Amino acid sequence: MGLRTSDFHYDLPEELIASRPLPERAASRMLVIHRDSGKIEHRMFRDFPEHLRSDDLLVLNDTKVIPARVFSDDGKIELLCLDRLSPLEWRCLVKPGRKMREGKTVTVAGTTGTVVEVFENGDRLIRWEAPVDLDAHGHLALPHYMGREDEIADKERYQTVYAREEGAIAAPTAGLHFTPELLEKLPHDFLTLHVGVGTFRPVQVDTPEEHVMHSERYRLTEATAKRVNEAGRVIAVGTTVTRVLEQLGERGGDKRLLEKDQHGETDIFIYPPHEFRVVGGLLTNFHLPESTLIMLVSAFAGRELVMEAYREAVRERYRFYSYGDCMLLV
Repeated sequence: MGLRTSDFHYDLPEELIASRPLPERAASRMLVIHRDSGKIEHRMFRDFPEHLRSDDLLVLNDTKVIPARVFSDDGKIELLCLDRLSPLEWRCLVKPGRKMREGKTVTVAGTTGTVVEVFENGDRLIRWEAPVDLDAHGHLALPHYMGREDEIADKERYQTVYAREEGAIAAPTAGLHFTPELLEKLPHDFLTLHVGVGTFRPVQVDTPEEHVMHSERYRLTEATAKRVNEAGRVIAVGTTVTRVLEQLGERGGDKRLLEKDQHGETDIFIYPPHEFRVVGGLLTNFHLPESTLIMLVSAFAGRELVMEAYREAVRERYRFYSYGDCMLLV
């Protein structure tokens, strides 16, 4: 019998969910899993360079989180801009949806938008009379498990220090631990994947094979592909990087990426068993029970070992989720 979604469950005390970041980015704890031996170590993130080899290459996601959440001027409608199709057209998640049927209007910061289409999944296409300035009027869409609204400090801390390509709804959280000083000492390169709202959507089916994965936009340059191919070992910083590299690795053949600029959308869903073609190490944060992300990590290091590590992290009082501690799998 195959794996079930419930096989990726673990119990997490609510007080271990990190609702705010530590004062210093690199002050996080780091649980290290050695896949070959099954050994689990408790280290600090500042020790991360000690676990790298001379021929390693870090690959990071340079997407930049936008303040994509806005509210109507009367406070009755919430919109999450999933994709800016143009300055005047947004694909949005709208709450409550029943008030926003085709032809209905909403006003944000004095600008009126009209619902011109309702998509099959419930998203709305909103056309605005004039551009709406998200930087001035938008809020960060912090994950629901933080249990709070965004604050001024989140504009800096819910963003990696190397973020540059605008378009994400959520941060690639494995990268939040890096400082510029640490990163400049390590061999690294970037790709871009714009993290979407689907990253928070739970798996609502009994078996992973039945789950329909969300799609996210990515871009990888020819220069980065060449460096990945030349690296002795590729360390993916985050599950978003892993998904892009593994999808493109399947296309390249012989465990190599095609050395050309590549962009598009990925809906790859990685869960056990999966043959990893490109990624040889993974730095990631701790993920929600029964989520697609914990399934990906389990595919990389084995479900039994990963679930044991999660239970160990709970016992040792690690901080969980976006602003929490991290895990290195080598």
